[in-house]
Amino acid sequence: MRVAGPRPGFARGTLASIRDIVAHRELLDSLIKRELKARYKDSALGFVWSLARPLAMLLIYYIALGKFLGAARHVPDFAIFIYTGLTAWGLFSEAIQIGTGSIVSNSGLIKKVYLPREVFPLSVIGSALFNFGIQLVILLSATVIAGAFPTGARWGYFPLALAVILVWATALVLLLSAVNVYLRDVQYLVEVLIMILMWASPIVYSLKQVQSQVSGTLLELYLANPVTLAVIGFQQTFWVGGSEAKEPVPDHLAERLGIAFVVGLILLWLFQRVFARLQSNFAQEL
Repeated sequence: MRVAGPRPGFARGTLASIRDIVAHRELLDSLIKRELKARYKDSALGFVWSLARPLAMLLIYYIALGKFLGAARHVPDFAIFIYTGLTAWGLFSEAIQIGTGSIVSNSGLIKKVYLPREVFPLSVIGSALFNFGIQLVILLSATVIAGAFPTGARWGYFPLALAVILVWATALVLLLSAVNVYLRDVQYLVEVLIMILMWASPIVYSLKQVQSQVSGTLLELYLANPVTLAVIGFQQTFWVGGSEAKEPVPDHLAERLGIAFVVGLILLWLFQRVFARLQSNFAQEL
C-alpha cells in the first residue's frame, strides 16, 4: 500500500513528486486526451467549439467596443490587437477555471487507486494548451491575411510571455484545486476573480489608454500583474500595427517578464508543497 502525502524534505519531496509524475506520463497523456474528448462528447462540430468562444468574444468586443464606442479609431489593427489579448487570456483563464475543480471532478478515481494527484490539474493545463494551439493558428492566419505577419526579434517576447502564463497558471491551479477540495466556495470565487482579472489587463483596451489615466506607483502596480505583462508580451509579438503606430511599451519589458517567470517558479514550488500537504486527506474529504 502506498500512502498519499508529502514526501519528507522540502526539496527532496518536490523532486520525488516530479519523478512520480514523469513515471505516470502515459497516464497524464491519457487524461489530457480524455479531457479533450469529454468536453466535446456527443458534439457534432467537436473541436470547432474551442474556437467559438474566443471568436464570439472577438465579434462582441470588436462591434461593441471597436465600432459602437469608437475604440477601433484609436487602436491600429483593432481586430488583431483584441484577438492577441484574448488568445493569451484564454489559455490562462481556461486552465484556472477548469483546473480548480479538477480534483473534485475526478473524486471517483482518486478514492479507488493511487496515482500522483497532480496529474489531474496538469491534464487541464495540457488540454488548455491544445486549445491555445488552435487559437494561435487562427491568430497567425489573421496576421497573414492582414499583411502584418510578425517577423524578426519581436518573436523573442513570445516564449517569455508564454512561459510566464504557464508557470503562473500551473502554480495557481495546483493551489486552488487542492483548496477547493476542502472549501468548495473557491470555484465560485475563482469565477468572479477571473471576470475581474480580465479587465485588469490591456485585452480590450490599449496600454496607451491606461497611461493616459494612471501613472507612477499606480501604473507600476498595474504592470506588476504577470498576466498583464504576458498579454503585452503577446502584443509585442503579434500586433505589428501597434509597433508601426509606436504604441507605448513598458520599460524593460523582457526583464519584467523574466522576473515574473522567476517569481512564478518560486510560487510553483511552494504551491506544489502545499498541494502535497493537502492531498493526504483528499480521499476522506471527497
